[in-house]
Amino acid sequence: MVETHPPSIASPRLALLGIPWDESSSFLRGAAEAPPLIRAAFASDSSNSWGENGLRIAPQDFHDAGDLSLRSGDNMRSDVERAIADLLARGFSPISLGGDHSVTYPILRAFARRYPRLSILHFDAHPDLYEEFRGDRFSHACPFARIMEERLAQRLVQVGIRTVNQDQREQAARFGVEMIEMRHWREDLRLDFDGPVYLTFDIDALDPAHAPGVSHREPGGLSTRQAIDLIHGVGAPIVGADIVEFNPVQDVSGLTAMVCGRLLKEIAAQMKATAA
Repeated sequence: MVETHPPSIASPRLALLGIPWDESSSFLRGAAEAPPLIRAAFASDSSNSWGENGLRIAPQDFHDAGDLSLRSGDNMRSDVERAIADLLARGFSPISLGGDHSVTYPILRAFARRYPRLSILHFDAHPDLYEEFRGDRFSHACPFARIMEERLAQRLVQVGIRTVNQDQREQAARFGVEMIEMRHWREDLRLDFDGPVYLTFDIDALDPAHAPGVSHREPGGLSTRQAIDLIHGVGAPIVGADIVEFNPVQDVSGLTAMVCGRLLKEIAAQMKATAA
């Protein structure tokens, strides 16, 4: 599909970073294969490069920092934190492509140094608030416990939750998490934020009918339409984002890859729309 429209507005300076990591996954591996497939879906000629808010978002609008070559354990977290800090120092607003959700913790360590009054909008089927999971404090089931205990954000709002247990309810109360469970979903839901927002999108927040390519399929989730509407309802500046937990091994006909590509476009469009 050939487009002849003028380029989109220049700010913010968007960057893409692939984080091919799934060693912290607790059930199925495969999420490490996601970054190049999300890029390909985003760039596909099957769609155009315009976000729903009227802003153009094309591959050339991003500085693509490539995919990280990651070491294991603590070294992985240091590698991710350093890479994000470098992009922020160079004036970029990074969108990271995971990988499992454990990568969000080191990403937020870098963001918190630049944005001390950061809020997080977290899309997920799971709260990811375990103190530890199967002996691992850095499992993909634990990143928001680490984030909140280190006070890397002043506010955490979770949307799409539908698997919360008593332990995680207690953790949510401990950290003052605002948890919007799917059983309480309203079509007119709008979220107000005071200050910069980091958006983290676990693809299993969506119902498996919309995104089957995940490791933990949890029926009863958000539709793609509901998620996009909520993203476009964020009026505060979105200063960074990640899209995680897409597992290509579990995908059907590339459906989830295309959903990820669409979410990348709409998140980036809203980042432009809310740029301070």
